[in-house]
This record gives sequence, structure tokens and C-alpha cells, in this order.
Amino acid sequence: MTTDAPLPVFERLGLPDTGLARDTYAYAAKATPAFVFHHSVRSYVFARAHARHQDLRAGSDYDDELLFISCVLHDIGLSEEGNGDQRFEVDGADTAAAFLRERGVEERRIAIAWDAIALHTSDGIAARKGAEVALAQAGIGTDILGVRRESLPAGLADEVHALLPRMDLAYALSDAIVTQARSKPQKASPLTFPGTLLRHHLPYGALPDWYDLLAAAGWGDQPVGAVARRRAQTPEQVGALFTEYLEAGDIEGLVSLYAPDAHFVPTPGTHVVGAEAIRQVLQELIDQGARLTLELRDIRQVGDVALVSNTATLTGVGPEPVVSTTTEVLRRRPDGGWVHAVDDPFFG
Repeated sequence: MTTDAPLPVFERLGLPDTGLARDTYAYAAKATPAFVFHHSVRSYVFARAHARHQDLRAGSDYDDELLFISCVLHDIGLSEEGNGDQRFEVDGADTAAAFLRERGVEERRIAIAWDAIALHTSDGIAARKGAEVALAQAGIGTDILGVRRESLPAGLADEVHALLPRMDLAYALSDAIVTQARSKPQKASPLTFPGTLLRHHLPYGALPDWYDLLAAAGWGDQPVGAVARRRAQTPEQVGALFTEYLEAGDIEGLVSLYAPDAHFVPTPGTHVVGAEAIRQVLQELIDQGARLTLELRDIRQVGDVALVSNTATLTGVGPEPVVSTTTEVLRRRPDGGWVHAVDDPFFG
């Protein structure tokens, strides 16, 4: 059944005015939230603009109706109907294929639409497929990340946004992907785009990254050319390894005891974040010939998080030893090793 879509949008944006295009438009409008639907239509308009910029002609160089369908349905995996057990791009491709198959679309065209939808987050792959797949990803990328927006005709973005408001698309879409993944973790395996998004919304280490997967593979592989280092199997071992690596001048060993996003307070009023900043501070301690002894005062562990306090005695950085009380928040990584999330030794 063909459903009439609002003429101002079809006429003003010059959308493909076919029965299948109108059916697709009406289906997506009903199935997806407005911010997803608006994004999907805008993506087509931008994709078509990119085609013209490349001197590609509709009907001979690419199938314009198929490009429209692919763009308008590319996020149908975020709809209730499209929310299966696969990553949302693949669920969307399967849902779109079923929709097109019900309307008698030939399998060759369905396969192209499937690729365009399933691969729209796959940089370096979609662009090497057919014209419709590559153009769809280009238009989607423009609307989400502003990729190649400088090649759009003057005023086009303003016109399409006036008809189809953004509604904070980029963040709303990210939240929709994460919401699905939280309820169905199988939709966000670690090495996928949904997995990357989900990782930002979970405690550090809750979703493994590539190197966590390597560590847990069971084959015992070690970094090429690197010295094998022990993991802190308990929170108490973090301090022991820290003093050992400091005495050995092993900067890589010291840095391995910190999460990539860890916070470090080397002196009162000084606060650094991240592995590279922490590396610089620790290298200064090594260069000064610092030595450290730790006496455990207290430890409280809840699951994969531990709060540790030590009495620390630092020597080698001044004429007198520096004694302080540390406050340390440790996390357990997926490979079982413990690392600092927050290290506040109050040296100085």
C-alpha cells in the first residue's frame, strides 16, 4: 500500500517520488523516533549532493530510489521492530530486507540495500562497495560527523534542517544505541561500533578492549620485544609491584599499574589524568632516583573496586624522607589484574 507523504518535504527536497519510496518514507516515519527519521532523510539528501559533486548521474551511475531506501532505512535497527539480538546495523539490514522482500523488490537490489545498511558504520569497507553503498555512508557521515560538509551546495544544509530539525541527533542517536546495548549486551561486542559506545557508559574494564581480549585468549602471547610483567592479582600487590618497578627504573612497568584514564595527584595541588601525563610524572621520579616503601593501613574491596590506604615513605627526592598517607582507588581489569583508577599519594 502506498501512503502519501507530506508533499512539502518530497517537493522541496526533490525526494524520489515512487510508490516504493513513499512506502519506505511512511514506514520509517512510523517506526522510528523523529530524530532518527529526520536524520535518515537528511542523509539521503546529503548523499545525493555528494553524488552530484562527483558527477555521478542518477539512473546510470547509481540507483536513486535504492539510495533513498538505503538511507531512510539505515537506522531501522533502532526501532522496536528492528531490535533483534545482533548489532543494530545488522538487525537493521535484516529488517529492511524483509520490508523490501514483502514488496516484491528483486533480490539483487535487496542485497545492495542490505550492504548499505549493515556497513554504514564500517569505514574503509562501505566506500569500496557499490555506488549506492558508498554514497549512503557518505551522506550518513555528513549528517552525523560533518564529514565532507564543505562540498555541499551553499544553503542546502540550512534548507534541509529547516524542514527536518536535528533534535540533538548525534547524542540522541548515541543514547539510543547504548540503551539497546545495555538491555542486550550481545548487540555490542567489544570490537564493534556499538561496543565502543557502550564502553564509555560502563565502569572502566567492564567491557574488554582489544588488548584485554588478547590477554584472556589463553595462548600466553606477550608483546613483541617487551619484558613480560606480572599482573597485580590482588589489590595488595599493586603497591608491591609499584615499589619494585620504581626501584628498577621500569617506567613501562609503572605505567602498566594505571588505567588509561587514571587520575594521579603526585603533589598537593597537582592533578594529572591519563597514561601519558602519568608517565611523565613517574619518569621524573625515576630520574631523581626516588625510592618508596609502603605500609598498608587499610583496604576495602567491593567486587572489582578497592579503596586502599598506605603509609608511604618516599626518599631520594630531597634531603629528608617524605612521609604521607595515600588514598588509592583500584579497579580489576577483565584479565584479572588490578590497576590504579585514582592514585593520591600526596608526595611533597
